[in-house]
Amino acid sequence: MIIDLLMSFRDAFVDYWINGNMLTKDIATQMYTILKQPDLRYLAQDDFKPILRELLATHPGLEFLQSTPEFQERYAETVVYRIFYYVNRSGNGRLTLRELRRSDLIAAMQHADEEDDINKVLRYFSYEHFYVIYCKFWELDTDHDFLIDKENLIRYGNHALTYRIVDRIFSQVPRKFTSKVEGKMGYEDFVYFILSEEDKSSEPSLEYWFKCIDMDGNGVITRNEMQFFYEEQLHRMECMAQEPVLFEDILCQIVDMISPENESYFTLRDLKGSKLSGSVFNILFNLNKFMAFETRDPFLIRQERENPNLTEWDRFAHREYIRLSMEEDAEDASNGSADVWDESLEAPF
Repeated sequence: MIIDLLMSFRDAFVDYWINGNMLTKDIATQMYTILKQPDLRYLAQDDFKPILRELLATHPGLEFLQSTPEFQERYAETVVYRIFYYVNRSGNGRLTLRELRRSDLIAAMQHADEEDDINKVLRYFSYEHFYVIYCKFWELDTDHDFLIDKENLIRYGNHALTYRIVDRIFSQVPRKFTSKVEGKMGYEDFVYFILSEEDKSSEPSLEYWFKCIDMDGNGVITRNEMQFFYEEQLHRMECMAQEPVLFEDILCQIVDMISPENESYFTLRDLKGSKLSGSVFNILFNLNKFMAFETRDPFLIRQERENPNLTEWDRFAHREYIRLSMEEDAEDASNGSADVWDESLEAPF
């Protein structure tokens, strides 16, 4: 009976593979065809679940998670959210074959297949990157209901963000929340936020923050819109007894940094054409990063020159993972754990 069933499965698979002309199709088309629902012309988030289940079950770099199904699930969710953040450029939750072909997802999957150390697969699959995202969310979610509100988010990055930009995020202008609770951001929403906040050089991030600053949604950022957000930065500088930088001076600096086609406003195309666009957004609503930009930290500059292939996100995640791991070790040591130094950094849970 079982043998007959297996034979029928085998025959059905061979029939599907041969009659569907799968052998003549490129890898992206093969994957797209196999994963998507038969009656749909796009991939949804749930379509990636079989791949993540297989990865978690077989990859040596994720073996330690097999005793914690809850974190297996969280890891899988995070990977899928990262994939859709970068690959689903339309942002509608429907990943098309064209988007798949234009992305680096296939290459990242092949890398994960060949590399035993999952943390070396920086695109999408790194466990360390997941750990940083999840811990950052957990730190803000003080009541651990898996939702965060404005007051939670304002604490992000040691109160780095202004109230005005947090208001814009919660108005759901850059992206509609998947959370069904009014005034609350869910985990998926936070993943999109942190990826945008910590790597403002990426196209999804530039689009996210452009929508925030473009108050009237007319496709351009004007002087008045920039000044509205910078006013709070100026006030914060004064409160911290720092020498304030007047908006007129900042505007001249921004024009020099971006070189827009028309100096009276900035378009998304202008911003995508400059390597300094991320710093412009930091000037407008992230005081800590604005100050770091003004002082030009030589250590960070050296890091960038030594590893030019790493993204801002890669560098941030690496720094944060080390910090979180050291905090974990210190906490374990203070609790009298005798074997704390023998524990793998890959398994802080």
